[in-house]
Amino acid sequence: MKVLRFLRGQPLVLGSVAALTIGLVLLALGHTTALALVAVCAIGVVIAVTVRDMVKDLMAGHWGLDVLAVVAMIATLLVGEYVAGLIIALMLTGGEALEDWAAQRAGHELDTLLDRAPSFAQRIDPTTSEVESVSVDEVLVGDLLVVRSSEVLPVDGTLVSERAVIDESSVTGEPLPVTYAEGGPLLSGTVNSTETFTMRAEATSEDSHYASIVRLVREAVESRAPMVRLADRYAVPFTVVSLTIAALAWYFSGDPTRFAEVLVVATPCPLLIAAPVAFMGGMSSAARLNVIVKEGGALETLARVRSAAFDKTGTLTRGRPEVVDVRSGELSAEETLRLAATAEQYSVHVFAQPIVEQTRRLGTVLAEVESAEEIATNGVLATLADGTEVRVGKPAFIEEVVQGLERVEPDAGQSAVYVSIDDRLAGVVMLSDPLRENAAATVERLRKQGVDTVAMVTGDVRPTAEAIAAQAGISRVHAETTPQTKVEIVQGLKPRPVLMAGDGINDAPVLAAADVGVAMAGRGATAASESASAVITSDDIGRVADVAHVSKRTVSIALQSIWMGIVISVGLMLVAAFGYLPAVVGALLQEVVDLVAILSALRALRLHRELEPSTARPSKAPTPLA
Repeated sequence: MKVLRFLRGQPLVLGSVAALTIGLVLLALGHTTALALVAVCAIGVVIAVTVRDMVKDLMAGHWGLDVLAVVAMIATLLVGEYVAGLIIALMLTGGEALEDWAAQRAGHELDTLLDRAPSFAQRIDPTTSEVESVSVDEVLVGDLLVVRSSEVLPVDGTLVSERAVIDESSVTGEPLPVTYAEGGPLLSGTVNSTETFTMRAEATSEDSHYASIVRLVREAVESRAPMVRLADRYAVPFTVVSLTIAALAWYFSGDPTRFAEVLVVATPCPLLIAAPVAFMGGMSSAARLNVIVKEGGALETLARVRSAAFDKTGTLTRGRPEVVDVRSGELSAEETLRLAATAEQYSVHVFAQPIVEQTRRLGTVLAEVESAEEIATNGVLATLADGTEVRVGKPAFIEEVVQGLERVEPDAGQSAVYVSIDDRLAGVVMLSDPLRENAAATVERLRKQGVDTVAMVTGDVRPTAEAIAAQAGISRVHAETTPQTKVEIVQGLKPRPVLMAGDGINDAPVLAAADVGVAMAGRGATAASESASAVITSDDIGRVADVAHVSKRTVSIALQSIWMGIVISVGLMLVAAFGYLPAVVGALLQEVVDLVAILSALRALRLHRELEPSTARPSKAPTPLA
């Protein structure tokens, strides 16, 4: 049934099949005049449509390979090889249909993600307390929602019920269900693995995590891989070689039929099909590994990467720092932490949340704030209700108002957040954010894949950056950088192309500036994912090396399939040039070549299987109940 539905959308294919069937019947009955009429009409329609498409491609600046098919069909009509011409027409239209089918098959994983997008939510009416089914687009922040067993969570939110077990595998890649207690953060697109529970919406559908992934997937599905254009670049030499062989065969044999027989097997459908199918297969394999590659060009660039740069916090490290100490200055440790949390509640930096959470656990009441502003890559500037100015952030940010600041020496793997009140140092909050378990292995895998230069580019202070870099096996460290200096450093890295991996809002400029940016967006998309070429939707730095491997193998498969088509076509042309391959037989053989090219390119669909067993990683433990 699926095949019939697909064919109904391919009128040229159906028409070509009908014309060939009628032509074979007329040939068997000896009605050559009627056969010629059917062939001229059917082939004429295919030629007209193909020429129209070729003109559009030429106007868009692309030289197509279909010119050989057009010349071959015209030649068969001129020399009376009507059945061969009808087979070529079917081959050309059928090849395009097979390409569409293969692309749909290769993009199945991407389409599955789109199909899973939540469409409805069960909302509790605040006036009647009744549950009503509404479109997910109607859900507002603050709405109470009921999520039944096995239902997909419609939006991001917090758990209102006492307990919930959530299957996050489709979004974060976490293989085991995660248990949350009341107040726990929930992601849209995940699945309720327990009994019915209640949650409070913290974002609209458009702003939720799953919606951001869907937007990235749509961009990936709609993209066109540059490798298709690479295949197009074979058009001119392949056309010249084909026409030369055909012309020489005609010249030395004196038989114009020989010219048509050569061009029949020169039809370059494998070249047109192999590259896009392989790239869609590679993007599908990447999606199976929780990596959304936005466009095929990123795959080609990743395959050639020679340098890699990593952000530290949230990329090489776990991104879940904890407050381990507070060193007092002019104020007590308790007051320093209170002021830090007062300002950091207005920040999106990864250090902000643990500082605020630690203060709340201690039961400390935050100060009243009149205004607050986050200074990108520096810290937060807050003005309290009594006019006091509080700064929280890097030492350089604090040195703007505190003269003679003495910097602390953090222990290995620790970061220091400085706090000032007016022109005095209130104290320093020490946080620890350990290296990810597989960060060093990821760096080593990239080196084995041909990456010559690996660097860390971070806004953190040098002692902390160097300590983490040493654990990850990275010797080149650029610390205390700003978004602008990050861009300059990455643009200056050699050899190229350069990969940049990061996660935060501050990484957005450098991810966009790199030859290929990879964003870590395991628990919530940021501006980083919008500017990156690929987005890792699971909290796993190892996927950087995984997607680099998939990219290299995808390009290899695409090129293998292209060259296989070229070699087989040239071989068949030489056989036809010496008169050993009748036009009808050659046309049938070319159909077989098309199928072989598609099957070869579809190998890219299985690339994720090469990685999953060898790169299995220990899953994080479920969140304990409060």
